[in-house]
Amino acid sequence: MHIHVLGICGTFMGGLAALAREAGHRVTGCDANVYPPMSEQLQALGIELIEGWSAAQMRLAPDVFVIGNVVKRGMPLLEAILDAGARCTSGPQWLAEHVLHGRHVLAVAGTHGKTSTSSMLAWILDRAGLEPGFLIGGVPLNFGVSARLGRGQAFVIEADEYDTALFDKRSKFVHYRPRTAVLNNHEHDHADIFPDHAAIETQFHHLVRTVPAHGRIVVNARDAALQRVLQRGCWSVLQRFGAPADEPGTLCARGEPHAFDVRRDGRAIGRVEWALIGEHNQLNALAAIAAAEHVGVAPAQAAQALASFCNVRRRLELRGEPRGVRVYDDFAHHPTAIRETLHGLRRRLALPAPSSAGAGGEAIGRVLAVFEPRSNTMKLGAMKAQLPWALQDADRAYCLQGDYGWSAREALAPLGARAVVADTVDALVAAIARDARPGDHVVCMSNGSFGGIHARLLDALAS
Repeated sequence: MHIHVLGICGTFMGGLAALAREAGHRVTGCDANVYPPMSEQLQALGIELIEGWSAAQMRLAPDVFVIGNVVKRGMPLLEAILDAGARCTSGPQWLAEHVLHGRHVLAVAGTHGKTSTSSMLAWILDRAGLEPGFLIGGVPLNFGVSARLGRGQAFVIEADEYDTALFDKRSKFVHYRPRTAVLNNHEHDHADIFPDHAAIETQFHHLVRTVPAHGRIVVNARDAALQRVLQRGCWSVLQRFGAPADEPGTLCARGEPHAFDVRRDGRAIGRVEWALIGEHNQLNALAAIAAAEHVGVAPAQAAQALASFCNVRRRLELRGEPRGVRVYDDFAHHPTAIRETLHGLRRRLALPAPSSAGAGGEAIGRVLAVFEPRSNTMKLGAMKAQLPWALQDADRAYCLQGDYGWSAREALAPLGARAVVADTVDALVAAIARDARPGDHVVCMSNGSFGGIHARLLDALAS
């Protein structure tokens, strides 16, 4: 089969393309704004990439066009497909029919932590010899690719609540029919398609409805929104995790996020010691361990596997250390994720609370947060009021002012002199390079390429 993928450089569609190629299909695709890591992965697989949405691509005459949710009416190729009555489908639907059918699907859903938890779970199953397949919205460093078919029965998938395609406004995850579903957490996000929190809760309950009675739902015991979702109806076995104290049957953690015991019913059943930081990753680990248990991996074995887990690209990934200034790349773009990332770093490094003076005094090892409000939700300004809260653990916060329709300077005003806003990436780099000093930790956060700020910053600091 020849499939032509529209929107192929998105993390989901790129992973789908990789799976299709591995299964022996001919794969081509098109997109705009191509950037790593997905473009590199696709090129390494020998998949032909076409820039843009030209109707001339109809000459490829594929068996089916697989249409990503980035595609909109008015794009020449889509209009040509519709005019010709050509066969087309969505990415999630194609995946469900050609990859997931007949397998034990472990789907990881939640506002935050989907990529990290999916990667942990796939690694646990791999170390246990189950040879899982997976499709993850990032590149796990342990595997080096975002997707593979796998030889085993288990298939791990990052289950996104965003809509499926322009002709299917259900969340992607309703197509996956998981036997094991992880509900990691739940906040309002994707303000461009969901009018409020309740609308997303409804989509999460649609996922719950698809899990069979003998399936397992792994749910964060701390999340009130998820409890509301389950109160609408639950027909599957529940495994709770993350209660603050020991709770009967619930997986809990005791210890620091980088070294903790996994407990159930008042006793330790495993221990995790790894390089990751932050309480959010501790909770992600509990979720992965609980999900892996459903396919026969004992918690002690799962916890031991996490000792060799290397995280995911763009999750507090160290890009360089010029002149003693450590520069990280991180995918955080929601206020909660920003806050968790910065708090986790400060806690792991045992740094004192930020100075309210702005310059950080003579403190050694300051945290400098660099942020681009790039997600659709952030561009709409739906969460701008949360930014000062999100950036509390930063000694200084640097923000790129784009064409958002709202003022980043006004939004960050509560931070006072600790906040710096610039209108261009070059100006932002110049400000950071001027302020940074040896021992500082610079965390660049965006769900896009951020104008290549990482390489520019490394060059500026080095010189």
